[in-house]
Amino acid sequence: MPARRIPAYRHHKARNLAVVTLNGRDIYLGEFDSPESRAKYDTLIADWLCRNHEPPPPGAECSLPQLMAAYLIFAKGYYVKNGEQTREFGCITEALREVRRLYPDVKMSEFGPRALKAVRERMVELGWCRKYINKQIGRIVRMVKWGVSEELVAPGVYQALSTIAGLRKGRTEAPDHEPVKPVADADVNATIPHLTAVLADMVRLQRLSGARPGEITSLRPMDVSCGARVWRFRPDSHKTEHHDRERIIFLGPRAQKVLAKYLDRAPDQYCFSPRESEELRRSELHRQRRTPLNYGNTRKPRYEDGKRLPSDCYTTGSYRRAIQRACAKAGISKWSPNQIRHTAGTEVRRKRGLEAAQTVLGHASADVTQIYAERDMELAASVAMELG
Repeated sequence: MPARRIPAYRHHKARNLAVVTLNGRDIYLGEFDSPESRAKYDTLIADWLCRNHEPPPPGAECSLPQLMAAYLIFAKGYYVKNGEQTREFGCITEALREVRRLYPDVKMSEFGPRALKAVRERMVELGWCRKYINKQIGRIVRMVKWGVSEELVAPGVYQALSTIAGLRKGRTEAPDHEPVKPVADADVNATIPHLTAVLADMVRLQRLSGARPGEITSLRPMDVSCGARVWRFRPDSHKTEHHDRERIIFLGPRAQKVLAKYLDRAPDQYCFSPRESEELRRSELHRQRRTPLNYGNTRKPRYEDGKRLPSDCYTTGSYRRAIQRACAKAGISKWSPNQIRHTAGTEVRRKRGLEAAQTVLGHASADVTQIYAERDMELAASVAMELG
């Protein structure tokens, strides 16, 4: 059965809308060439590939659309965490989008190193950063490797693609983003007064523990062991659990003092709740109110009408956005929760060394800790003053 050509992303000029035709039906995607329309197109095509491309019969040559369809079906079920698709699946669909644009209908025997380099050049033209391009090319090669394991692709195709080296710094037009730097404690302290009480405690706890943002937002009383002098927090889910690694976050006296008031709830409830945060914020506004109660208030708040109810748990995105709104109110440069982790790691490394920072941050390798915990430049400067 010949492979179907992948439907194109087209421009409906009269309405300036993006459109794709699937199974004889035009589907409008929104404003032409907008990020939203591109994302919707990627989602629809990924689903279309899964539904309309069957693996080739035994002995028949596999086409690139057939391989992508089979791999997307696998990835959709494999890259799932807590019942939701992970970011990895989104990265895979984004990488395969560029493959589809350049090679909508080719056999796998025709998809060699030159073709993959053309895909990479396309990513450079799009302005993607060098490290992300290398990761995306790696995902495409990993798809071909999976195809070999499923006997859909000849081993020689994977071996040929594996010969492509990653883009090197300074030898490509692809940009390099600045690494994430620690946030100064002065900036953290300037931001905290503009946060709600719950969010302020989340920031304090993360600064004292060096935990990841997702570990802070998902914290529950049942995850904390309070029997010893140093409490132990075992996240129900963490970044490296698929590598069968245990993650324990140790909480000292100051961190315990911040967290203790959030443990008086059901064991499986989240400690830091947007709903609770909003109630506290509104009660504080009511306490500071100077206008008489019989003035205004003729409408219920949107969230009381059920139109915008706060949830029971922060996400890493809502946590980050709340901090950055507070930064704007404080009049300082925006920083993200990940930078607090860098700050904590840098402090531990300066006071107790690299091994201690590796343990606190939960890294399997010290090489990863080098990224999170900045080297102590003052130490190098003092050595230069003494010996240089």
